[in-house]
Amino acid sequence: MSPVLQAAELRKSYGAIQALKGVSLEVGEGELVGLLGPNGAGKSTLVKIACGLVRPSAGSASIAGAPAGSPEAHRALGYLAELFRFPDWLTADELLAMHQRLAGADGGFAEREHLLDAVGLGDALARRVGTMSKGMQQRLGIAQALVGGPRVLLLDEPTSALDPAGRRTVRRLLEDLRDRGVAVLLNSHLLSEVELVCDRVAIIARGELVAAGTPEELSRPSGIEVQTANGTRMFEAARRDDAPRIVRELVAAGEEIYGVRVLRSSLEDAYLEAVGES
Repeated sequence: MSPVLQAAELRKSYGAIQALKGVSLEVGEGELVGLLGPNGAGKSTLVKIACGLVRPSAGSASIAGAPAGSPEAHRALGYLAELFRFPDWLTADELLAMHQRLAGADGGFAEREHLLDAVGLGDALARRVGTMSKGMQQRLGIAQALVGGPRVLLLDEPTSALDPAGRRTVRRLLEDLRDRGVAVLLNSHLLSEVELVCDRVAIIARGELVAAGTPEELSRPSGIEVQTANGTRMFEAARRDDAPRIVRELVAAGEEIYGVRVLRSSLEDAYLEAVGES
């Protein structure tokens, strides 16, 4: 996969505060990357630099090969901020039409109708923003970010206000975007959502990239649990390849085996360890 979002040795200082301390990150075409970290870690600063809203103190960022913040980068980019506010008096259709004009997109009504259907708001075309729930506005915000068919999508806490059904709708949409080759950087505190949908995860703490990899790579074996007639036996240091030997030895010792489970640490465990809160 060729990278369509690149951040190289990004640094950002606000006076004496170092928000980013040399962060490098790439997102490939059709790749969905989750960005994790505690409050104040530097995640939103990284996203804002990629959008061109904040200039780095050092390092560089590019979108689809163009410098972040340039007209070419803006044309390839879709963005949903964590704290957004749309005019209450606009209908969903009017809001998307306005963003089409701002983006220079020529998809017209067909695009607006398609985007609202994609986020589960197909029946809200004429509904005013001020009458929508927070969850509906969140989905409308995702539709806004998709105006013009961007190659790169930056989503800052896109499912924070959604109920389980709404989060599932967004997950399916993100999977469809991945299939179409859209690169997505997903900034979220919902580790369960990230684990379900993301190809890779990047964890930032104290302005530094402290861990990166697939959810499977970041988790690790944490033992084998064996259900026997005499109760549950735990082998905490064992790995998957040790399971057959353990079962043979227990059977040879007269144990009756009812189940074997290989245990792994969760993404939450890996996250807490990476940020120093384990």
